[in-house]
Amino acid sequence: MLAVHLVSFFFSKLKEDPTKKVDRFLYTMRLHDDQLSDISARFQAEMKKGLSAESNAAAAVKMLPTHVRSTPDGSEKGQFLALDLGGSKFKVLQVKVREGVGIKRGEVEMEEKTYPIPKELLTGRGAELFDHVSESLKDFLLEKNISLEKKHPLAFTFSFPCEQPSLDQGLLLSWSKNFRARGFQGKDVVQGLREAIDRTGGMDMEVLAIVNDTVATMMTCGFDDKYCEVGLIIGTGTNACYMEELRHVGLVEGDEGRMCVNTEWGAFGDDGALKDYITEFDRDVDAASNNPGKQIFEKMVSGMYLGELVRLVVLKMAKRGLLFDGHVSDALRTKGKITTAHVAAMEEYKNGLRNTKDILTNLDLTPSPDDCISVQHVSTIVSFRSSNLVAAGLAAILTRIKQNRNLRTMRITVGVDGTVYKTHPQYPKRLHKVVRRLLPECHVRFVLSDSGSSKGAALVTAVAQRLASQKRKVDETLSPFRLSHKQLQLVKARMRAGLEAGLKSKGPTAIKMLPSFVYRTPAGTERGKYLALDLGGTNFRALLVNFKKGRQQTPRLYHKIYTIPLEIMQGTGEELFDHLAECISEFLDYMGVKNARLPAGFTFSFPCEQSAIDTGTLVSWTKGFKATDCEGHDVVGMLRDAIKRRNEFDLDIAAVVNDTVGTMMSCAYEDPQCEIGLIAGTGTNVCYMEELKNIEKTEQKKGQMETEQGASEQDDGTKGKGGDADIRRMCINTEWGGLGDDGSLDDIVTSYDVEVDKNSINPGKQRFEKLTSGMYLGEVVRQVLLDLTRGGLLFRGHVTETLKKPGIFETKYLSQIESDRLALLQVRSILQGLGLDSTCNDSIIVKQVCGAVSRRAAQLCGAGMAAVVDKIRENRGLDHLNITVGVDGALYKLHPHFSGALQETARAMAPQCNVTFLPSEEGSGKGAALITAVARHKEEM
Repeated sequence: MLAVHLVSFFFSKLKEDPTKKVDRFLYTMRLHDDQLSDISARFQAEMKKGLSAESNAAAAVKMLPTHVRSTPDGSEKGQFLALDLGGSKFKVLQVKVREGVGIKRGEVEMEEKTYPIPKELLTGRGAELFDHVSESLKDFLLEKNISLEKKHPLAFTFSFPCEQPSLDQGLLLSWSKNFRARGFQGKDVVQGLREAIDRTGGMDMEVLAIVNDTVATMMTCGFDDKYCEVGLIIGTGTNACYMEELRHVGLVEGDEGRMCVNTEWGAFGDDGALKDYITEFDRDVDAASNNPGKQIFEKMVSGMYLGELVRLVVLKMAKRGLLFDGHVSDALRTKGKITTAHVAAMEEYKNGLRNTKDILTNLDLTPSPDDCISVQHVSTIVSFRSSNLVAAGLAAILTRIKQNRNLRTMRITVGVDGTVYKTHPQYPKRLHKVVRRLLPECHVRFVLSDSGSSKGAALVTAVAQRLASQKRKVDETLSPFRLSHKQLQLVKARMRAGLEAGLKSKGPTAIKMLPSFVYRTPAGTERGKYLALDLGGTNFRALLVNFKKGRQQTPRLYHKIYTIPLEIMQGTGEELFDHLAECISEFLDYMGVKNARLPAGFTFSFPCEQSAIDTGTLVSWTKGFKATDCEGHDVVGMLRDAIKRRNEFDLDIAAVVNDTVGTMMSCAYEDPQCEIGLIAGTGTNVCYMEELKNIEKTEQKKGQMETEQGASEQDDGTKGKGGDADIRRMCINTEWGGLGDDGSLDDIVTSYDVEVDKNSINPGKQRFEKLTSGMYLGEVVRQVLLDLTRGGLLFRGHVTETLKKPGIFETKYLSQIESDRLALLQVRSILQGLGLDSTCNDSIIVKQVCGAVSRRAAQLCGAGMAAVVDKIRENRGLDHLNITVGVDGALYKLHPHFSGALQETARAMAPQCNVTFLPSEEGSGKGAALITAVARHKEEM
């Protein structure tokens, strides 16, 4: 008897607060934030699994690539037809993007007609379904007086899971939403549509894109909001898509840019990932569905199932006597009698309880006021769980985007469509609130899609057309930089002709071919301490090099770097050399050798005429130097004079050396086969060991060479380390940067190169160097970017003051931007640091421009190198030449692809030569010390 009273008391208490009994009954459906964060983390793991090519096959969440690579930028235009197939009805539309008089930028006009789909077609033959779609399309054309003869671009919104090998192919993975048409699973639905159009006849359609409704929603909202990079559907079904970094999309080749991924998140949980969150009601809904065990997440959140979940909960509560005094009607037992529309009606703010009473009365029930409150609360918990689960999934997507882009905070827009979101009075507010609570560091905006899936499909096609047109125009712009094998052969031939002319001519030539009076490479036995001075750019370097045991032991090297201010680079010659003397004085003090009078080599990386190894008359400044009263003067003499004026120390300057010669000597100390030096940095140059008999510059110089040669033979006695070959050759500083100064490269010079040359401090000079060296490549890129922007192909056509500023795009940015390890987000960051607000697609184009300019530079250097090595081979009468090139310069060493393209071209252009490239360590400085050591060794013998 006591037990009866306790039960009675318990039920009376429940009746006092109708919502509490529902809370107890459905406690497993009420999810707190820790649980939502856990679900979000699980979904992130499923996303990662689906993106990977290795694990995709076993993944429940398929993460399907869509081949949609860009959201709209507002410049799209055109007229398109669109089909939208995804429910019990489908639409045919005509979409005009910025077409017609009076249409403002960014506006879209649409005409549409909805066609019902007979139920028998949902489960009949797939071909019959597509015939119906095609016949409806023709009916639309006739009704709207749209030409049947004209070719029409067609976009196809197909709201079922498809694997897309390309934008215009969709292999159906499975039907959903009561569709079961036979004969199409695993087949290309676009091809099925094309065949149906052919069977209908009388239409000329070009199906350009197949689009999931989720993607179309994102694209529609992205047309009006550039921050929209996520699409969300919460309607009959549910799904989400977002813009993923292409490097993470394992099922698609390529790593540049982004691609929209259709998550197909309705299948989340199909592999048991949600088993501890699934209730008995979810299991009942799943068991009674057309696809048991599939689309678990969708069955927990989407409009097709929410009403049924409420019905099953209410039925069970009634059976337990918790509702309607235990009365259960036949209608309540009938599947589908409570719909998602009923759920929305029951949760209306003002009329919810009245609607609940009407709905229950129509189910042949007699609800009390408490029953109505309880059933309304059941609806609230079921729909609230739906919005919570969607929020958890969305939080996972937004977290991934934020992590991909390495952002602490993020502004992003989610485009949303679907009847649940649109018609449920509380759903949007709940969803927004939970998402923002889970991700407080993100500013998330939700935008309701307007005719999303239909308009979006047309926009996908419009974007695809824009990108194709843009790519074509960018390719046309960059085509002059892409040199053919024939063009490279011509460059090689012209370089060879320039080398020959420079060796023989008594007058001015484009390639100077300056004698260096270095007759031999190091023997490897050099000993002692030497000072090396290195002037080649904006820095001056002083070095102390100690050679001990030849090649067996690495020389000990100490150095300091001193800046050359711009006002001194472009001041007077006396000021420049006084500054160098001051730097040397400080270095000698620093090293404690001020009174030692060490032999010194002076690396001077500018064109000089040498009449002996320790004299060098400056021919012309390069690399931004313009110091007055230097050209035509002996730079060694100018340095000696500056040292005398300072009157603090004395130096024995034994050799003046070009940095290219110093690099060759430095590498030859490591590799005796090294007989070529290459600089590919701020400037570019090559030196090599030429036969003395081929050097016909002047009779006076030739006599000087013969005297030097005789002294060398007499001093050596045994012909030196390399025999006769060593005393029959001299290193020639080619100064190949002047190739083209005579117009010989005019056929490959672009308008951008002309502009760079015109704005340089030496117009018409060093034309080859301006095509290939670090001082100019960034400026060539800037000129191309400026042209592309003016043409509306970059930065939304906005030419900033930054982009107009010469020199702003330094060559170091090419090396950074072209790095294979650099994500486009970092490229974008570099551009933004330069004041260039770029999209992802802008970053791709900038990277293409950098690649085209730097590859051309490397190929030109490779073709020039082929001319040099072939000349050496022919000089020596060899069928095959093995030779090493010593290389220095930031462009060669730091650019990720320059060295590879240079080597590849040199080997292709000179197939009879086996050329090894050896990067120099401390090249020009150590080389100057070695030349000094070689010169002093001869004097001592």
